[in-house]
Amino acid sequence: MSAAEADKTRAEALLLAAIGADGSVGDTYEFALANGLSHELVVGVMKSLLVDAFVADAERSTSFYVLKDEARQFLERGSPEIQVFHAIPAADGIDRKALEAAVGAATLKVGQGACMKNKWIRLDKADGKFYRNVEDVQDEVTEMLKRVEQADGALSAVSKDEANTLKRRKLAEVRTRKSYALTKGVNFALQRKKQAAGLTKEMLEGEAWKKETFKPYNFKTMGLSVGGGHLHPLMKVRAEFRRVLMDMGFQEMPTNRYVESSFWNFDSLFQPQSHPARDAHDTFFLTQPKHCLTVPEDYYKRVHDMHENGGFGSIGHGRGAFKRETSMTNILRTHTTAISAQMLYKLANQPGGFTPQKYFSIDRVFRNESMDATHLAEFHQVEGVVADYDLSLGDLIGIIKAFFLKIGITQMRFKPAYNPYTEPSMEIFAFHPDLKKWTEIGNSGVFRPEMLRPMGLPENVRVIAWGLSLERPTMIKYRLNNIRDLFGHKIDLEQTRSAKLYRY
Repeated sequence: MSAAEADKTRAEALLLAAIGADGSVGDTYEFALANGLSHELVVGVMKSLLVDAFVADAERSTSFYVLKDEARQFLERGSPEIQVFHAIPAADGIDRKALEAAVGAATLKVGQGACMKNKWIRLDKADGKFYRNVEDVQDEVTEMLKRVEQADGALSAVSKDEANTLKRRKLAEVRTRKSYALTKGVNFALQRKKQAAGLTKEMLEGEAWKKETFKPYNFKTMGLSVGGGHLHPLMKVRAEFRRVLMDMGFQEMPTNRYVESSFWNFDSLFQPQSHPARDAHDTFFLTQPKHCLTVPEDYYKRVHDMHENGGFGSIGHGRGAFKRETSMTNILRTHTTAISAQMLYKLANQPGGFTPQKYFSIDRVFRNESMDATHLAEFHQVEGVVADYDLSLGDLIGIIKAFFLKIGITQMRFKPAYNPYTEPSMEIFAFHPDLKKWTEIGNSGVFRPEMLRPMGLPENVRVIAWGLSLERPTMIKYRLNNIRDLFGHKIDLEQTRSAKLYRY
């Protein structure tokens, strides 16, 4: 048995014996003091006995004095007035300078006033000396402090006038102590027998249950935490983003296909086939199946012509710059804009012609990037697309601000940027409160006519779009500095169970 367990056993035996002898314990604090026990230990034992109904309790509140440091100095040296009085010679007086040297400036300042008020001393104006008026005095203040200390701070140790003195001179403060009065409970006994938690097969077979004492059910106790059914923080934020975007009138795009052809991922967006983002350093290429089977041929021809010959103010990328084999190469999609391109193509060629539309998607994308605190090779992209007549950059800024304000990001900045398929283009920055810096969270722009016209969209139709990673806003909201703590094979699963649900 450890020392702590031995102390607990001793405290329990003493407590039960005291209640058995007297019928009650009036104050657990006084009981602990009388038996050389800590009050915390006695309260812990009491709570254990309460569970088994060995005792019943009633809470008590006791106010008491706690002496301050200045009062402790009074107990060691005497009050300032008694020090000043004893520093003055009985026969001869003493000048102020000598008196200050004897007791100190601070003591003289307090003690002189108290001595003069009590008429213990006088100041002779003729020679400037202090003289005693009486032969001896009693240090009533120090005596009062001794009584308070001996009575363990009991308020009854001092009179009303003395209490006012303690308060006025700031020698003590009143505190409140919580303790308990204990009486016998319904299961009281001088020795506690371990209670059974529940019936067992053996008890029922041997009829031992008739002599057994069972623990009462505690309906207030916390149950075991449920291990399953928790959403990852990313999924919580994703669900909230979906709600916000749907409230803004957006329709969700089908994005359940991770593999895309280079045609839809790059070519349809007017991104040159020689663009560095399309090489193996930035893109994951599939080895099997290496190529897609088909793309819309009429649309493919228009995209091919736009890349090589240009149009709508563009000179294109030059003759021979567009190869079918490159277009048909399969990759892990680098952005969900590949789905946006397909949706816009369908919108342009639907029966009845073009109608304004808002689309959004939140799904996984893949980049062959070096991983660090803010970048992963696999992450989630949030994308919004608005297609309507005569949209402008002002419309784009307005809708981006409306979206980000709804998700709780108020500090935003926009910076001009370059994208192959948008002009003008802007990067979106938000302030990270823990990193104490502006963090890029998204990109945006107005789709170029070289991308839209081959789809068959009317010339006065403009399409504005923005995209951001789901991880960056989640990191800001959950105050995470490293993206690898949020997503990937090294995350702590406990975070999934304990993470708060943020509402924007």
